[in-house]
Amino acid sequence: MNILQINASARSSGANSTKVADDIVAALKARNPSATVTLRDLAKNPHPVLDEAALQALFTPAEQRTPEQAARVALDDALIAEIQAADAVVLGVPMYNFGVPVQLKNWIDAIARAKVTFQYTANGPEGLLKGKKVYVALARGGVYRDTPADSQVPFLKTALGFLGLTDIQFVYAEGLAMGPESAERAFAQARDEIAALA
Repeated sequence: MNILQINASARSSGANSTKVADDIVAALKARNPSATVTLRDLAKNPHPVLDEAALQALFTPAEQRTPEQAARVALDDALIAEIQAADAVVLGVPMYNFGVPVQLKNWIDAIARAKVTFQYTANGPEGLLKGKKVYVALARGGVYRDTPADSQVPFLKTALGFLGLTDIQFVYAEGLAMGPESAERAFAQARDEIAALA
């Protein structure tokens, strides 16, 4: 089993979402001792935004790209290769202002490539990253699960599902900013959810 862990917090250390993601990876490793783990920390190694220069590079035929354009596309290629090789994907996702961190959005923009990770067919779009299990560690200061204020879960289901990543389990650690007792309960609940993961 190849596990890809994506830490999307803006903090490279001490992030609650990373703590929960680490616990998920540890549980997967306990069940699959020979599993390999590829870790991508988007705080330590932030991926560039999808800007005009990046779009020009992506839409320029490979043989016509400048060295700078080729280098920019290669950054996305590396992320695509990582997720293509993964059997399981673990995302550590904090909530920032009711959405996902820009670091994670940049990662999604990088791996979403037509004719590589998705394609359009006569019947509509088809995701090409099939057969992978995705675990999402959600860390929130407040409590948003199953409320209209939770824009993260619908967005991630849509964006990942578009790429063929439809087998997703969410692990919640909520109320982390609501006092020490609340945070303790949140992490305990997350551990219980991890223990019950399929």
